[in-house]
Amino acid sequence: MSTTARRRLMRDFKRLQEDPPAGVSGTPTDNNIMLWNAVIFGPMDTPFEDGTFKLTIEFTEEYPNKPPTVRFTSKMFHPNVYADGSICLDILQNRWSPTYDVSAVLTSIQSLLSDPNPNSPANNEAAQLFKENKREYERKVKAIVQESWDSDDCDSD
Repeated sequence: MSTTARRRLMRDFKRLQEDPPAGVSGTPTDNNIMLWNAVIFGPMDTPFEDGTFKLTIEFTEEYPNKPPTVRFTSKMFHPNVYADGSICLDILQNRWSPTYDVSAVLTSIQSLLSDPNPNSPANNEAAQLFKENKREYERKVKAIVQESWDSDDCDSD
């Protein structure tokens, strides 16, 4: 069963392997090219530095004409990330273009970490702290960065 979406995702995956952008990675899940697991490393010189954040990317048969659904599965404190991990990012909504591939999506999310848009908040508390109390914002971000290191440890808790 080779649809346009699946062929395109195979190409995206090949490109991601051959020319991986710095600080992001993504792979399809074992038996499903339409569902990917991805990792974004917190950008240098930001409060997210050293964080390892996991995401899922879900594609429909309409990809690349429709954007994928991308969610953080790691805990995230960011003005443009909802409580459920979904991301408020223009290229994932009204500014989507079929020219974007998985690599572009992941690098856009990574740059959103270093450059939030507090005027279009998905998380009002994070947006308000980002604008009015940077120190407290950065303290909360650093806490989720530390949590991101422990998330692999299933035995804790």
